[in-house]
Amino acid sequence: MADIQAKQGEKLQPTQDMFEIVGKDATSYEKIVRPSLTYWADAWRRLKENKLAIVSLIILMIVIIMAFAGPKMRPWEYDYQDYTVINKNPDSVHWFGTDELGRDIFVRCWEGAKVSLFVALISTIINVTIGIIYGGISGYVGGTTDMIMMRFIEIIYSIPTLLWVILLMVVLGQGLDTIIIAISITGWGGMARIVRGQVLQLKQMEFVLAAKTLGADSSRIIAKHLVPNTMGPIIINLTFQVPGAIFTEAMLSYIGLGIPEPYASWGTLAQRGTRMLLIHPYQLVFPALLICITMLAFNILGDGLRDSLDPKLRK
Repeated sequence: MADIQAKQGEKLQPTQDMFEIVGKDATSYEKIVRPSLTYWADAWRRLKENKLAIVSLIILMIVIIMAFAGPKMRPWEYDYQDYTVINKNPDSVHWFGTDELGRDIFVRCWEGAKVSLFVALISTIINVTIGIIYGGISGYVGGTTDMIMMRFIEIIYSIPTLLWVILLMVVLGQGLDTIIIAISITGWGGMARIVRGQVLQLKQMEFVLAAKTLGADSSRIIAKHLVPNTMGPIIINLTFQVPGAIFTEAMLSYIGLGIPEPYASWGTLAQRGTRMLLIHPYQLVFPALLICITMLAFNILGDGLRDSLDPKLRK
């Protein structure tokens, strides 16, 4: 018993026999545990992990496809009137029912989707283009020029969009071009401010100073170095501008300042459906549901893009 206690009290002395040399693997030094990803590849990887954003993207793709394929799925044109089926409830023939003129609401809803998405897309492209150019120049030049350009944006913002629409209708008349111009006049200011803020930060970076030292002119620095590095915030803002433009078009059409009859848009369909809300609520439900789903999908996708394009969240 005493011998056992004495052995336990002794300190264990390591010897060479207790260890085994496993050798060196030179190939393991160059092994990449995680593959190297570019900024955009990593952003796409993180976006795919956001299931809600992917579902929203799929919904938007379905809406865009149906905007072109939907009207062709039924044998009627969007302006075809059949007085024998006035205000008919949804059935196997007229999937969304008919309106007070006997027009198929399913065809008109997807024809309206084409019009609403076209207005939103064109106005957003105009807003983004003007905003990038205007904001890039303002942020890069700075000083008095920047102050004057920002005050001009504030003046534009001080005039409501509805007033612009009314003034343009007096000059141009009622139509799609009037709505697009009205949305574009007041919509580019937010993009310009975002680009300006990004350029003010980036123009002090080393790669911009190096480009200046090598003799690059201002237009090349803005186009090749500053704007590409602001694409993340630009894409995020773009996804939020599209639903804003859809809502603006729907609102203007709802109050009677949109496209004239017999053309269809989601706003005009909602405006006509409001008259039949108590008697035939389906005439309002379907276009209103499409507006809500599309705007919600764009907003959720914008949130997903904001998270995936944020370099601070990169793992």
